[in-house]
Amino acid sequence: MGIDIVTFGCRLNTYESEVMRRETEAAGLGELDGGAIVFNTCAVTGEAVRQARQAIRKARRENPDARIIVTGCAAQTEPASFGGMDEVDLVIGNDDKLKAQSYRALPEFGINQFEKVRVNDIFEVTETASHMVDAIEGRARAFVQVQNGCDHRCTFCIIPYGRGNSRSVPMGAVVEQVKRLAGNGYREVVLTGVDLTSYGPDLPGSPKLGKLVRTILRQVPDLDRLRLSSIDSIEADDDLMDAIATEQRLMPHFHLSLQHGDNLILKRMKRRHAREDSIAFCEDVRRLRPDAAFGADIIAGFPTETEAHFENSLRIVDECGLAHIHVFPFSPREGTPAARMPQVAREIVKQRAKRLREKADQAWTRHMRRLAGTRQDVLIERDSIGRTADFSLVSVAGLAAGPGNIVPVVIDGDDGAMLTANPAFALAAE
Repeated sequence: MGIDIVTFGCRLNTYESEVMRRETEAAGLGELDGGAIVFNTCAVTGEAVRQARQAIRKARRENPDARIIVTGCAAQTEPASFGGMDEVDLVIGNDDKLKAQSYRALPEFGINQFEKVRVNDIFEVTETASHMVDAIEGRARAFVQVQNGCDHRCTFCIIPYGRGNSRSVPMGAVVEQVKRLAGNGYREVVLTGVDLTSYGPDLPGSPKLGKLVRTILRQVPDLDRLRLSSIDSIEADDDLMDAIATEQRLMPHFHLSLQHGDNLILKRMKRRHAREDSIAFCEDVRRLRPDAAFGADIIAGFPTETEAHFENSLRIVDECGLAHIHVFPFSPREGTPAARMPQVAREIVKQRAKRLREKADQAWTRHMRRLAGTRQDVLIERDSIGRTADFSLVSVAGLAAGPGNIVPVVIDGDDGAMLTANPAFALAAE
């Protein structure tokens, strides 16, 4: 059977799963009788944890002889819970999952409950090593981890307890990784982290994200596209804003960790920005880069949220000019302050999430219509489907180019879910 890595959650987990694949192979885990299945879990919502448990049970039914190892954020925050599952052979922590020696040092499976759970205190981890990855299996773009952990304590978030405090990968190591991926044919690289815009203060000279971006683009001229994952706009530094204005290879798509549109709820979340800050950031970026598009995470039904509070979240979609919106119905995570606050009735939470998704659909449709008739460069991901520079999904008719290629297209409309386009070179030939 070999080794199967099952990944849940964010882009950072996707990247780390590639590291895990290499490290488990180096440790000889695939030589175990029956093979091994490693679950890289997510803890961001209770539903993510539930899905992981369900997948583990299914894996055991279908692979009775395999060794099942559970790691990732949910394993870090709930080690005893996963350790108590009969289907699980071993639980290891979020830091240890990236080290071959963690798998070489495995105990004889099933000795006792103590040996079954090997999870250390994540807050004792003080640095994030650079993990070189040559490719991201099955993906047209590559991800590079530049930061891990978070120093902030938003009242709804369990992630710092799964990832630890903020720590950054040295800039030179990041540049070398990007060079390596560009040399292996990747046209686009995504910088990722738990709190990406907090990059740098723990490094010599305290470089910020903007300096890292500008250094990568200067030192890796062969890289066509550099993209940022989710950012906290209140932490955007001057160099980053300058890069947005002047560096065309920095993709004009900015996904904001917005969370809500009402100032009182933002305070209760312990966010560091006000709604006015987010609106001003979008206006500033759009002035510097008129082709920019914005995404955002927004939570519906946060504790104490009134209808008036929620209306402010609906309004900020238009005020920020959002195009790509991820809607999260609030669900309490045990161990967070928000779980102890007065909760909104579940039915109201669901209704508000539905209304917010409808608003998100309207915003996406408006964005697609705005792009009609424009020329765009599309990175093909699969089956003639790809992404524009601003991360809009496009179906390209009659395209022979495979994943990883960037092709010029002309947007001719949309099908309600994604843009439709024809190759620009084909139209020119006609």
